Amino acid sequence: MNFRRLGHAGFQVSEVSHGLWGMGSWPDSNDEQSRVALQLSADLGCNFYDSAWAYGDGKSDGMLGDLIRSNKSKRLFAASKVPPLNRKWPASPKDAYADVFPAEHVYQYADMLRRKLQVSCIDLLQFHVWDDSWTRATEFQSTITQLKRDRIIRAFGISLNRWEPQNGIRALRTGAVDVVQVIYNIFEQAPEDELFPVCEELNIGVIARVPLDEGSLGGRLTLDTKFPEGDWRAGYFNPDNLRETVERVERLRKVVPRNMTMSQMALRFVLSHPAVTTVIVGMRNPEHVRKNLAVSDAGPLDPELLAALKQHRWDRKPAP
Repeated sequence: MNFRRLGHAGFQVSEVSHGLWGMGSWPDSNDEQSRVALQLSADLGCNFYDSAWAYGDGKSDGMLGDLIRSNKSKRLFAASKVPPLNRKWPASPKDAYADVFPAEHVYQYADMLRRKLQVSCIDLLQFHVWDDSWTRATEFQSTITQLKRDRIIRAFGISLNRWEPQNGIRALRTGAVDVVQVIYNIFEQAPEDELFPVCEELNIGVIARVPLDEGSLGGRLTLDTKFPEGDWRAGYFNPDNLRETVERVERLRKVVPRNMTMSQMALRFVLSHPAVTTVIVGMRNPEHVRKNLAVSDAGPLDPELLAALKQHRWDRKPAP
C-alpha cells in the first residue's frame, strides 16, 4: 500500500480508502461480513475510513469505532460527516446556512460521532452537503475554528454535490477547509477543470468518491440489472440512466487492457491524477478488499491509456 499526504491536514493516508456507506444503510448488507472486510483492510495496510452519520443513523460509525478499538496498535484515520439539519440532499442555494449547519447542530453531531467512533477527537469531520453561497456565513468559519480549538476535530472538509465540483471553490479559499470530497471517475472528469487546480494551489487534500460510478465501472452492469427495494442505486440506475450507462460501459470495454479488469483500470485512472490523495471504495466482502487494495501497488496508468480514457468523459444530465 502506498500513502499520500492529505493536504495541509497532514495525515499520511492510504491511497485506497475504505468506504462504509453500503455497510450502514444498504438493505443487502451483511454485518458480519462487513466487519471481516474492515479488519482485513486494516491488516492489509488501509488506514483511512470514510463514514457518515447518515449511513444508518450512526450504524457505520459504530462499526468503524469498533474497528479502531480493536486495532489500537494501528493508526487508523476516521472520517465522518454531519448530516444537514434540513435533511436535504443535495444542497441548494435556496437554503440558508443557518437552516443546514447551525453551530448547535454541528456540535451535537460531532459529540454523537465521537461516541460512536470511540474517540475524543475526530480526525476529519465533513459537512455532508455544501453550497458555496454559505461561504459568507460568519457562523461557518467560527464553528470550524472553535471545533479545532476545542480539540473536537483535527481537520475539516466538505463533501461536494454530485455534478457540481466547482461549487466549493470559494469555501476552499477561506482557509477553513482542509479537505474536499468529490465524485471523480472515468465518466465524471469535470473536477479536473477548476477544482483540482485550486486544490493543488492551496494544498487541499482530495478524497475521490464513486470511482466506479455506483458500480457501472465494475463492468458487470447490464440492461437486466435489478437492485433490492430501498437500495439507492435502484433510482440512480432507472431505465433511462441504465440504458445510456450500459452503452457507454460497452464502448469503454474496448480499451481495457488484457492484463487488468475494468474496475482496476477505473481505480488506477483516479489515482493517476496528482491532485487526488485517496480514493474511496465500498468493500463489503474480503474478496473485494484484496482486489481493490492491490490496485495501489500497480501504480498510475500509462499516458497512452490515460489519453484514451479522457475521451470517455461524460458531462451528463441524468433522468430524475
